[in-house]
Amino acid sequence: MPIKIPDALPASAILLQENIACIESTQAEVQDIRALRILILNLMPLKIETEIHLLRMLSNSPLQVQIELLRIDDRASKNTPTDHMVSFYQSFEAIKHNKYDGMIITGAPLGQMAFEDVIFWPKLQAILDWTETNVTSTMFLCWAVQAAMFHFYGVDKRLLPQKLTGVYPHEVIRPQSPIARGFDDYFEAPHSRYAEVPVADIQAQPELHIIAQSERAGAYLFAHETGKHLFVTGHSEYEPDSLKNEYLRDLATGLSPSIPEHYFVNDDPDQSVKVTWKSHGSLLFANWLNYYVYQLSPFDLSKIGIQRLVPPVALV
Repeated sequence: MPIKIPDALPASAILLQENIACIESTQAEVQDIRALRILILNLMPLKIETEIHLLRMLSNSPLQVQIELLRIDDRASKNTPTDHMVSFYQSFEAIKHNKYDGMIITGAPLGQMAFEDVIFWPKLQAILDWTETNVTSTMFLCWAVQAAMFHFYGVDKRLLPQKLTGVYPHEVIRPQSPIARGFDDYFEAPHSRYAEVPVADIQAQPELHIIAQSERAGAYLFAHETGKHLFVTGHSEYEPDSLKNEYLRDLATGLSPSIPEHYFVNDDPDQSVKVTWKSHGSLLFANWLNYYVYQLSPFDLSKIGIQRLVPPVALV
């Protein structure tokens, strides 16, 4: 089923070259079907790149998905053209009266800052509160996991001795969870962060359940028992060269970054990348759309936040 995206979004040309079906909003309006309405709050610096990563993941589903893009504030983006932001991104004021079946909040390069020092922290808090009544299920990625855990559960992040960067093995510890359906018992996923949410602090929240974790990277996938919050501490949406580009960027700025672990052949940055996480990533996003969004969200958008469908199986 095609993804419904804003007319002329640059990602559409790239996705079509990859044989990923897209349908522009004007075409979708004549179809007698209600697409899942998904809002993406994109906090990453390279916004166009992040859009493409996420749209690739969301395309692997038989469900029609309508994408809307949200910006956190009106400050100019240093890495994304102004005309792109004006054309395709909406302000929170413009959408706050809407209802959405699902929402994705991306990571941000803010792992070493206290939340209160983040310039848009009050605005993010307002959006997080809004999701509780206007979104059926919200997926938090990387830094957004840390922010949501602090805001909703009072659990602060813990800074790591050094940046965690690489591709790590993980174990599914709740194989009955629908979000892990189709996963191998052990799978790999990329991480790129300076902080973590300690496993013990997650386990202390009775309504949260860890679904997959890693000896090296800690808790990777955990969720609220109702499915309203899904936490993904890594970057299963990353493309093969994403960690490489981050490493080369840090080198170019004069830093001494660690070589991403278990990522390059023979851990040699002059050799090719070993891609071992893409099938898991596709399953993760497809399962979220199916089990946490489609099967929980009422057909009548106005009832989101009021009516929640009863899932056929336990969600965690």
